Amino acid sequence: MNETVLLARTGPVATLTLNRPDALNVLDEAMVDALIPAAADVAADPGIRVLVVQGAGKHFMAGGDIRTFARESSRPPDERQRGFQRLVERVHVAVETIARMPQPVVARVQGAVAGFGLSLMNACDLAIASDDAYFAAGYRQIGITPDGGGTWSLPRIVGQRRALGILLLGERFGAADALAMGLVNRVVPLADLDAAVDAVARALADGPREALSATKRLVRDSLDRTLSEQLQAEAVSFGRLSATDDFVEGVASFLEKRPPRFSR
Repeated sequence: MNETVLLARTGPVATLTLNRPDALNVLDEAMVDALIPAAADVAADPGIRVLVVQGAGKHFMAGGDIRTFARESSRPPDERQRGFQRLVERVHVAVETIARMPQPVVARVQGAVAGFGLSLMNACDLAIASDDAYFAAGYRQIGITPDGGGTWSLPRIVGQRRALGILLLGERFGAADALAMGLVNRVVPLADLDAAVDAVARALADGPREALSATKRLVRDSLDRTLSEQLQAEAVSFGRLSATDDFVEGVASFLEKRPPRFSR
């Protein structure tokens, strides 16, 4: 893994850091190369119970590297088409891994959250934002369409009408608006961001791992199912989880009026 992405672990919590702070953590080929194995490593590690995704420095991610785009724009159109499609297909591997990994994923966002950065945040399960965060799609400004699953996740989070407004108009909006439309879960003062993210990560890490993982999957799969299919999936999941030790502990702790001690 190159230094454009850093992966660290503290106990059951892993932190993936986009590490191009001098360039607002914009996405280039080296970062794509690093994101794919980093996401795969977390997904495959049963000792990791939560992943936090963040940007180094003052910003989360300001989208793609426009300087890279400018260099590629001198190529013939057919070469450009093939090259950019391959690049986007590669980074989509990391996006899908993040969305599908069993662990809950928390985006810690501050400063610029734009373009692919917005899509990456939306691929995470929860998002905690500082009050200085600002958001924009940014694709229309360079005459291109969204990537990173942006046209899939955004309408599912904020609704089709709002998603079209964000993507077609490309207007910048702040953390308060992002909270009001449900794009982020919480907004806190910048000075409190680390503590807020740590608290959420710890709550997830201390929770019933299998139940949280199954809940994530049920919610993410729900929009592709009929009501009858989803009800059956819930019944199967409830039955399976009732056979675990965490269920027994959860019921006992509730009746004994004490905090549960779920398996580690």
